[in-house]
Amino acid sequence: MKTVLITGCSSGFGRDTASYFLAQGWNVIATMRTPNADILPKSDKLRLIKLDVTDDASITAAIKDAGKIDVLVNNAGIGWLNAVEGTSMEVVRQIFETNTFGTIAMTKAVLPQFRAQGSGIIVNVTSAVTLKPLLLLAVYTASKAAIEGFTESMALELEPFNIQARIVLPGRAPTTQFGENARSLVKKEGGFPEAYSGLLEQVYTNFEQETPDMLTQSNDVAKAIWRAATDPSCPVRLPAGADAVALSS
Repeated sequence: MKTVLITGCSSGFGRDTASYFLAQGWNVIATMRTPNADILPKSDKLRLIKLDVTDDASITAAIKDAGKIDVLVNNAGIGWLNAVEGTSMEVVRQIFETNTFGTIAMTKAVLPQFRAQGSGIIVNVTSAVTLKPLLLLAVYTASKAAIEGFTESMALELEPFNIQARIVLPGRAPTTQFGENARSLVKKEGGFPEAYSGLLEQVYTNFEQETPDMLTQSNDVAKAIWRAATDPSCPVRLPAGADAVALSS
């Protein structure tokens, strides 16, 4: 049976993707900064490994501990909603360290193994925000758009080694903790500049007008990641969720 390693499994997309792969009978290596076995189904096919994708030593140790894997899912990420003027360079670097550099570092870490075994699939989770310019998301969008360019170009150089690279683009999923974590970070960093309060109100008004059938559910993302990992005909870019599909059409 094949093995998948998934980053960012403590909640949301990562947790539900780990559960989905387990339900399909796969061996799952679920990684998170603070491993907690209680959040995932009990299974002899599940292993939890401590991993901080912003720490090179942590990545090296996790890859060594994981052993042979067939699929890497780069899901770990940080959300952010604020004006550029209200985003410190420290926060910019923090977001890119996880969303962008962490994904690249994890990818580099598995490539020697994938080349040696002559196969492997890398699934990078980005965001549907890259499909259309949206208010107050410049920094977050930049961190995800960079990974899309990285993945599409890298896919070409990996073809001779029978290694595939794909992108899953989730839409907005308010039922996960992702948005709440982003709001907590914004509050911690001082909130929004007063000059942009009108734009912020506009964003929240747009959120309130969204209908449930046009939002992304966590299971939509898990299924899209599954397809990216198992369907040879899957496109390089795969939207996940009704809103993401609408934006991509």
